[in-house]
Amino acid sequence: MTACAIENETAEASGAFPDAEGAGNTGETVLGDSSPDDPPEGPGGPGGAPPGTSPVALAGPSPVAPAFTLSADGSYAARLALAQVTADPSGGAGGAWFVERWTLDGHEPYAVPLPLDQPEEPDSEVLPLADGRVLIRRRVADRHTVSLLYPTGPGTGELPLGTVECAELALLPPSPDGVSAYALSASPRATSVWRVSGGAFGPELAAEVPGRCSGGVWLDRAGRMLALDREMPGGGPVKAVAVDLERGGEVTPLLQIAPDSNDRLLLADPDSGLLMIRSDAPGHDRLGWGVLGSCLPVRFPECLRPADAAVTPFAVQPGQMLMPESCAVALRIDGSAGRWVGVWRPAGRRLHQHAAPAGWRAGRGVWTRDGVLRLPYADGAVACGVALLEAPADEEPGGWPSSGRGAGSGMQPSGGAVPLPVCKPVPLGQAPLTGRMVPG
Repeated sequence: MTACAIENETAEASGAFPDAEGAGNTGETVLGDSSPDDPPEGPGGPGGAPPGTSPVALAGPSPVAPAFTLSADGSYAARLALAQVTADPSGGAGGAWFVERWTLDGHEPYAVPLPLDQPEEPDSEVLPLADGRVLIRRRVADRHTVSLLYPTGPGTGELPLGTVECAELALLPPSPDGVSAYALSASPRATSVWRVSGGAFGPELAAEVPGRCSGGVWLDRAGRMLALDREMPGGGPVKAVAVDLERGGEVTPLLQIAPDSNDRLLLADPDSGLLMIRSDAPGHDRLGWGVLGSCLPVRFPECLRPADAAVTPFAVQPGQMLMPESCAVALRIDGSAGRWVGVWRPAGRRLHQHAAPAGWRAGRGVWTRDGVLRLPYADGAVACGVALLEAPADEEPGGWPSSGRGAGSGMQPSGGAVPLPVCKPVPLGQAPLTGRMVPG
């Protein structure tokens, strides 16, 4: 299976940085099927750097790079990039973090540095919005500040949005509406959901959910229904719940596979209803799938637990209306030989494995409706690139379990089917459900 990579001229080669209109040379690369015995190359060097700095790698161990985040529609990405700066007149040098925005939806991807007068802290979080602005959360003493950054000619504009006073604040995945941004502030007894961007008056409390919550998966295209993994006060199993942000944070059970199992939601596709789940209901932690609003069993395919490797889903193919079994799912595979990319469909029994492009932002990517996986990467030769991987076809396509096909359909529960309980997932067409609110 082949894929194309679109790449721009690097800052190292040109000595210049791409602006909002610039892009460099294009090229092509091949992503072939691989196995754990044929690992891909590791990440490469840094990308672009702000003017007046050098992107030369720092001496000694490289610091751990902060997360790389894609916008909800995959058109933009943002990260904290590291540059070498001169610390004093004697020639001493040090590292400085700055925000970098990637534009990925054009013919050629390019990166735009968004440096300010002061370097960023490595624990800051960034999140790109659909309009190209980048939200940044910074810790300042015992509070968190939130601002929007955007390019303004040769400089960087900053729009402060306000502060949230709490011990910990973590940004949620980008809201599907492309405008709003949310964050979680968790404590053992309750979790606050903050709308930090998109409101009328700065950060505002959107919901207060009993229990300690983590995760965060959007269940609809409007940015209204949010799934969180919750542990109730006093302990107990972790269960995914749905939170309606337009009804004051009304909470509805979403996953309860077994009474004592830990059931977490990893991904959800609003078009098809496909859910990717991690649960220990089969006896140990397994990766499985189900359908939103369905009473069909949650299934744990054997092919999703390769030997000596960890598998984590990160993107689901959109646009497969009412056909969850046809959705291609992209997975990050981590093993002793490195990390690579997996592609799997519920209708098939095979986990397709492919080498990742050098410098892949591991665990990041977005599907097109046509089944092409876009993988962002940056290595020593490419400052901002996108590798394209077409979803492979399954040799034995299957149908729904109720279609009467046998085990050859690939839809049979190879790891044992675990039925959903009475509290079934929230149907998107009927949300929000009333009369089923979990008491605080």
